[in-house]
Amino acid sequence: MRLELDDIHVCYGRVRAVRGVSLAVGHGEIVAVLGSNGAGKSSLLKAVLGLVPTSGGRIVLDGVDVTHWPPSRRVRHRLVLVPEGRRIIMSLTVHENLLMGAFARSDMPAVQTEIEDIYARFPNLAARRRLPASVLSGGEQQMLAIARGLLAGPEIMMLDEPSLGLSPRLTNEIFALIGELNRRRGLAIVLVEQNTHKALEISQRAHVLELGRKVMEGAPAQLRADPSLHDAYLGRAGKNDRVGAAG
Repeated sequence: MRLELDDIHVCYGRVRAVRGVSLAVGHGEIVAVLGSNGAGKSSLLKAVLGLVPTSGGRIVLDGVDVTHWPPSRRVRHRLVLVPEGRRIIMSLTVHENLLMGAFARSDMPAVQTEIEDIYARFPNLAARRRLPASVLSGGEQQMLAIARGLLAGPEIMMLDEPSLGLSPRLTNEIFALIGELNRRRGLAIVLVEQNTHKALEISQRAHVLELGRKVMEGAPAQLRADPSLHDAYLGRAGKNDRVGAAG
């Protein structure tokens, strides 16, 4: 499955959050979207799923223009967003949160099999399956958010700041999981991430946004060698191993 964004614009009143961004994600690719706070990264992902309207441009999924489709229809066509901040429902059990990911599916025997596979992959979730999600640690909540997204059966998964607020150890675990999903499932991934170094390690291509515009794109090695990117993002990240919060 291929995702193409052509000249996407997003406005909140007079504020232009995304200004003419174009990019493509091919089958099995990991494409990073980088940038500092307020760059428009999260707004771009929300527009792709239809959670915020576009004020210009086209969103094309496997050759079909989905720009005006509702989010539920895009999910049914195997496009999924794991949002910033996880957005799991704390009052529901771990198991109930997982079932929410499969809301658009009718093949419940397959869903149950996939849930058991998830519990085997994440034993901490299995041990707490009947408990409210509020008992989970931050890392466990992120695992649950990703697992919930997987139950929608995506071919393209968008991840918005998956390492936000996690320790270095848990960050490594999350990135190992992302790499595994890409290799074993052939899952295409759009990765918005404040840990620039980690994002470039696992991506095939990356795009840099600044104030809603795309200012740079290329292979990770090419971007690492670019002095302007290094000074703006990598140099700062080299001291803190982080860049600014989600845009």
